[in-house]
Amino acid sequence: MTQVVITGTGLYTPAHAVDNEALVKAFNAWAKAENDRHADAIAAGEREALEYSSSAFIEKASGIKNRYVLDADGILDPQRMRPHLPERGNDEPSIQCEMALDAARQALASAGIEADDIELVIVACSNLERAYPAVAVELQQALGAGGYGFDMNVACSSATFALETAANAIASGSVKRALIVNPEICSAHLNFCDRDSHFIFGDACTAMVLENDAVARAEERYAILGTRLVTQFSNAIRNNAGFLNRVTDADPNALDKLFVQEGRRVFKEVCPLVARLICAHLASLELGAEDVSRLWLHQANQNMNDLIARKVLGANPGPEQAPVILDRYANTSSAGSIIAFHLHRDSLVRGDIGIICSFGAGYSAGSVVLQKA
Repeated sequence: MTQVVITGTGLYTPAHAVDNEALVKAFNAWAKAENDRHADAIAAGEREALEYSSSAFIEKASGIKNRYVLDADGILDPQRMRPHLPERGNDEPSIQCEMALDAARQALASAGIEADDIELVIVACSNLERAYPAVAVELQQALGAGGYGFDMNVACSSATFALETAANAIASGSVKRALIVNPEICSAHLNFCDRDSHFIFGDACTAMVLENDAVARAEERYAILGTRLVTQFSNAIRNNAGFLNRVTDADPNALDKLFVQEGRRVFKEVCPLVARLICAHLASLELGAEDVSRLWLHQANQNMNDLIARKVLGANPGPEQAPVILDRYANTSSAGSIIAFHLHRDSLVRGDIGIICSFGAGYSAGSVVLQKA
């Protein structure tokens, strides 16, 4: 039986760090200007005054203290409130390809292989900057990889769904090595004028190399013991931007074309779904909570992670058992759990069990059980 292993990871972090104080200052300046502009309507009771944000509110609601973004100036400009990313020509590298190249090269180096060893490239993320040609095929050419590539989108679960897809391709014998890259430009679909969500997302890109253990060269390897995926339709997290907007005569700048969620409903519905998924997955592998050394959970909300970890482990996890990168990176969609895996695995020893788990829009959730080889 073919054993599939993860042998390398990489992380691209944008240069622009934005802490809560800076984000709140911009939001409150924008909100004050809006309230001043509509002062008469507010006084007449025809319009609600916008509430101001605060660092304390953000941290209590999410656990986020900072985020990295591709462009801070546009986000922090009360006259703009969105990143400024100039359009590129067709012959220039796409933004996501540039991000992916950086993370991919790190992953290849840690796996000890060359780009032309790769036979499958999957770019998996919540938002792709174009419909076609596939960013994965562009990345394949830019890297000098072989084989084939394709894009996939399962929102925040894109990385774990790609892990199962790549692992299955290797296990079947169709390829020996695969590269998964998750270039998330979350700041571009976030409404920075919404007090309840303006702080949620950051930008980042992760990469992973998967190989048939028989051909792997790296000393550090994580065997994939099993993958399990689940989807359940829900409108609670949504983004209605798409190519049909122009033919349905929809406003391309309408609020529903950005990230929209019913936060309390998501919390109530997703946490038990994810806990059941992980527990059932462990049981199918004849493993229990006592066997789990590390939970690399999706980094969307600290309260959600705490609840899921308690349900899975039966106790409050320590910071090493369920590491947090959310405070520094914010929610980076599909990249979040992979950032946690990339940054928090050094202390594991041979035989230790860990779980990469994602959850998000769809609903979608993925569980990948690993063992350090």
